[in-house]
Amino acid sequence: MKLFFRFLTLVAVLAISLADVAPAWALTSRIKDIASLQAGRDNQLIGYGLIVGLQGTGDGFRASPFTEQSMRAMLQNLGISTQGGQSNAKNTAAVMVTANLPPFASPGSRIDVTVSSLGDATSLRGGTLVMTSLSGADGQIYAVAQGAAIVTGFQAQGQAATVTEGVTTAGRVPGGAIIERELPSRFKDSVNLVLQLRNPDFSTAIRIADIVNGYASARFGGPVAEAKDSQEVVIQKPRTADLTRLMADIENLIVETDTPAKVVINERTGTIVIGSDVRVSPVAVSYGTLTVQVTETPQIIQPEPFSRGRTAVQPQTDIAAEQTGGRVAIIDGPDLRTLVAGLNNIGVKPDGIIAILQGIKSAGALQAELVLQ
Repeated sequence: MKLFFRFLTLVAVLAISLADVAPAWALTSRIKDIASLQAGRDNQLIGYGLIVGLQGTGDGFRASPFTEQSMRAMLQNLGISTQGGQSNAKNTAAVMVTANLPPFASPGSRIDVTVSSLGDATSLRGGTLVMTSLSGADGQIYAVAQGAAIVTGFQAQGQAATVTEGVTTAGRVPGGAIIERELPSRFKDSVNLVLQLRNPDFSTAIRIADIVNGYASARFGGPVAEAKDSQEVVIQKPRTADLTRLMADIENLIVETDTPAKVVINERTGTIVIGSDVRVSPVAVSYGTLTVQVTETPQIIQPEPFSRGRTAVQPQTDIAAEQTGGRVAIIDGPDLRTLVAGLNNIGVKPDGIIAILQGIKSAGALQAELVLQ
């Protein structure tokens, strides 16, 4: 009996030790947040249409003849004769209309559309998109769009100055398209579920398969999931399972995610993003800047009276060189907090930190992928 209690105590101590060893930064997420269903992807739609009702900011018919042709064709379809005369009113603009058809969308539901000018229109503010058909890659019409365009940018113009903020030649029509055709494939007809990871990783894919198999073994008596590669996990449908209910249960399972160590640098904006798994081997870093200031102070030399001399300009240049920094610091980054503290202790700006990280990577001490944007 004592031996049994000693065994339980040893198991408890071992469990506590493993809990202490587990990384504190490990993150867990639902499967629905890190993977998407292959059969549930979006489909892109496109169409050509006209926006009317603009306040003189539309296309010029000389520079954009297709706008006039489209307007005449639209009026003829409405039974209005367009013979004779040419309108110079710039209250119409030709636009490309784009939208994303969400998965499992049913006829009658609405989606947002984006309108973008094709001609020389200066603004789409205040315009209305007339009825436009939206087609998919197969040429079939899946939605029809119409409605008032919302433009976030604005433009103010006077005789001698113009102020423009944002983009005035593109906008959105919220809920402007009505779906008219259903997608040919149906979710219930699928024989399996294919999950695609948004951030491909072999470790995460294996963990998803293990979690799903653990759930399936308890629910259906056997494993159903297999990780094909770093991005796809295939789940076979059990015979007694309802596919919709099975997906609802699987997408709420909790998985521990894993990502490769990366440092993302944008030299244009000075943005630095360091992942939690980034490690730096002990290195000594010295960073200093050399500032050279050149000042030109030319002097005017006047000739003596009655000497018949000429006024001359004598150049005078002052050059001053100043070197700052130069401190040597030891950086050892066993974790993210220590790495950031070590970089801050050097006392340099973001552009200096970017140069230091690039130098550490060249020295082979940065244990992560360096991504330059």
